Amino acid sequence: MNMAKIDVKGTSISVYTVGDKDFISLTDMIRAKDGDFFISDWLRNRNTVEFLGIWEQVHNPNFNYGGFATIKSQAGLNNYKLSAKVWVAQTNAIGLVAKAGRYGGTYAHQDIAFEFGMWISAEFKIYLIKEFQRLKETEREQLGWDIRRNLTKINYRIHTDAIKTHLIPPQLTPQQINLVYASEADLLNMALFGKTAKQWRDENPGNKGNLRDEANAAQLVCLANLETLNAHFIHQGLAQSERLTLLNQTAIQQMKLLLADAGVQRLQGKQP
Repeated sequence: MNMAKIDVKGTSISVYTVGDKDFISLTDMIRAKDGDFFISDWLRNRNTVEFLGIWEQVHNPNFNYGGFATIKSQAGLNNYKLSAKVWVAQTNAIGLVAKAGRYGGTYAHQDIAFEFGMWISAEFKIYLIKEFQRLKETEREQLGWDIRRNLTKINYRIHTDAIKTHLIPPQLTPQQINLVYASEADLLNMALFGKTAKQWRDENPGNKGNLRDEANAAQLVCLANLETLNAHFIHQGLAQSERLTLLNQTAIQQMKLLLADAGVQRLQGKQP
C-alpha cells in the first residue's frame, strides 16, 4: 500500500493506492466543508445511496443486493443514520473503506470521492480532480525514471558478464577483475561524459553522489544503449580504443536526437 498527500484549497488530503485502485480520505475532505457536518450526513441521503449502489453493481461482483435494498428503503428518513462501517458490513461494498490505525478514517474509491467532493462544493470537486491528476502524473514520471534507472542496472549486468567472458584472463585476482570492470565503466563515462569517475569526483569534492547519479533523463537512456552496444562490441572482439571511438560517435548522435525529443524534454521538466 502506498500513501500520499495532496493539497486541495488548503486542505491536506490522504490518498492510498492498493494495486491499481486509488482511495481518497473522506475524513480529510470533510474538513473543507463549511459548518458542522459528518460523513454520515452524506451517506444517509437517498441520492448518495443510489449512487453507491449503482457503483457497486458495476464494480463489485460480490455486492449484497439484499442488504442494499434494506438500506435504500430507509435512506432519507429523518431518524435514519448510516455509517461507512454499516454500509460495508451490510452490502459487502468495496468502494468505501473504514480504516483504523495511523492513517485511520473513511476512504473512498476515487470515483466516489469525486462525488463526495461535489457535496462539499463544485469548486472543491474541480480542484480535487486537478490535484489528484497532478499526483498521478508525478507518480507516472517517477515510475518512468525508475524503469530507466533499473534498465541501466540490468544492462550493466549484461555488460559486466560480457567483460568477464571476453576480457578477463583466467586466474586473475578479484582486485584485478575489479580494475577491468572500473576500466570498462570509465570507457562508457568517457564516451558519454568526457571524463572518468575519478575526474568527476576530483571536480566535485563536496558531492556525495557519483557521476551517473547526476545524469539527466536523456543521458540515462543513452547510457543504457551504450552499455548494450559495448557488450556487443566486446563479443565481437573489438579493442578498447576502437570501442571508445565508436561509442563516443554513437553518444553524440543519440544525445542530439534525445535532447530534441519532446517526451524526454517533459521528463526533464523543460516544457509542459
